[in-house]
Amino acid sequence: MSTLYKRQNSPYYSYSTYIRGKRVRISTVMRQKSLAQKVQFDWDMKLFKGDLSFTNNLNHVQNDIDAFMDEYLKLRSRVSINTYDTARTVTKRFKCFLKGIGISTISEITVKVLDDYIDYLDTAPKTKHNHIKEIKIMLDRAMIENHLDRNPAKHVTLPRIIKVDRHRMLEPKDLQIIFKGAGSWKLYFEFLYRTGLRAGDIARLTYGNIDFKRSAIISLVRKSQRIHEFPLSDTLISMLKKGEKDTPLFPMLYSASDRTLSDNLAKPRKYMQALLQAEARPKATLHSFRTTFNNTLRDLGLSIDDRRILLAHSSSETTKIYTHPNLVVAKKWVDKMPVFGMD
Repeated sequence: MSTLYKRQNSPYYSYSTYIRGKRVRISTVMRQKSLAQKVQFDWDMKLFKGDLSFTNNLNHVQNDIDAFMDEYLKLRSRVSINTYDTARTVTKRFKCFLKGIGISTISEITVKVLDDYIDYLDTAPKTKHNHIKEIKIMLDRAMIENHLDRNPAKHVTLPRIIKVDRHRMLEPKDLQIIFKGAGSWKLYFEFLYRTGLRAGDIARLTYGNIDFKRSAIISLVRKSQRIHEFPLSDTLISMLKKGEKDTPLFPMLYSASDRTLSDNLAKPRKYMQALLQAEARPKATLHSFRTTFNNTLRDLGLSIDDRRILLAHSSSETTKIYTHPNLVVAKKWVDKMPVFGMD
């Protein structure tokens, strides 16, 4: 089944159909729909008879930016939803840039074009690297399909990434600022600070994960894919109220979807960063709480082996979990952690 449509910034109707399982788009070079429909009927008849002469070299047709990227996105969707979403974001912006400079086929993409694209992106150097990484994968595919002799993405001049301590340790001054202005995020920030768990693992906690009798959290750690047991400090116990087993501790963050969870976590992260920025403090992330948890217990005297267990590292050397009586010992350490945000 073929269709007619008008492309953005083009006065002509385009013909779209599938040939050999691939989507093909060809301009009819007709401005009037009635005339374009006559071309459509003619091409449909030729296609029915197996006559592909109207495509003027099928390989060239698939060289079209829109058609090629559509097929590429289908391939990326086979990997994972996140891979597809990343590819879709990159190709959408790259396609917009290519159309803006008058490039309509894959074979026209050169190193110069990609260098200009890097300058066009108003993003951080790391994001530019990620864009070229995805484009390189796409152009590798173009080489396989004989649209390119070589991959120009391999020769792009990328900006230098200046490494910064994104997950820096939060100093006492930072913690005072964060907890004093935490508002509705106070309990969530306290959990980050006093458990050392990753932001996403805490966001997925339910009341069923809390053992009030043993003062412990029993939960799946996604990175290690193991069930771990963590001590719950007196400070956190005093802030918690009992709830139904399946009720999330943080309903404003909870989601079974990794993508939605990631979007939700942006809210407390940006809130915390705004608090720090208002006081001219260096940028930090939610993972900074995990770094702070580790360093605080180190400074209090807890051994590195015990800290590794508490942090639930995914290394094969640190697969043990705290069980009684070590859980009791561990709780004594987390109870020693300083309190911040008090007037």
